[in-house]
Amino acid sequence: MKTIGLIGGMSWESSLLYYQIINETVKERLGGHHSAKSLMYSVDFQEIKALQEQGNWAEATKIMVASAQKLERAGADVIVICTNTMHKMAREVEEAVTIPFLHIADATAAEIVKNGIKRVALLGTAFTMEQEFYKGRLTEKFGLEVIVPDKEERKLVHDIIYQELCLGVLNEASKQIYVNIIDRLEKQGAEAVILGCTEITLLISQKDSRIPVYDTTRIHAVRAVDFALNDEK
Repeated sequence: MKTIGLIGGMSWESSLLYYQIINETVKERLGGHHSAKSLMYSVDFQEIKALQEQGNWAEATKIMVASAQKLERAGADVIVICTNTMHKMAREVEEAVTIPFLHIADATAAEIVKNGIKRVALLGTAFTMEQEFYKGRLTEKFGLEVIVPDKEERKLVHDIIYQELCLGVLNEASKQIYVNIIDRLEKQGAEAVILGCTEITLLISQKDSRIPVYDTTRIHAVRAVDFALNDEK
């Protein structure tokens, strides 16, 4: 079994899900008392959030690169960033280590393409929904057409993530806002919806949507297990 290196803490609520899903999946596949070999370097999300708001992505990149290098030195065999937004600096992180890097958008898109879906809705932070580092990758590498909510709805989605979900607050009214947005995106032709923020899965699941829901947290965590157990299959 290979050792999974996790960059977590963005927020710790979703990093907890990664740890849980990874270990449950290993136990499911290997049985007995098996659990995952893993290392987690957890950052202080307040620092990351402040850099995001300032648009200081260069400094945020330094933190992510340093985190990945610490995990590699500690013995990790693969790097997993436990958040969608910070894949903005995926290339820099990947280039800074000699071990493989598992991209969350690639893992998710591979599942979508496998199911023959072409047009997807994307929910996430404003950075993820509005910038090209994520949407562009889905389109250029996988040929997916990506639609996002309008400006007002993007702000709602973003604010709920940072003001509630990242603080562990689950609000039924906020859940209904998300459900309504997904419904509108379906009417615009979305065949599926990507939960492109690792916290959204705390609030939304398949039962809340008529179209398929792709939970990036679970897909990414399971992909990490696929990698870790590959030598044992």
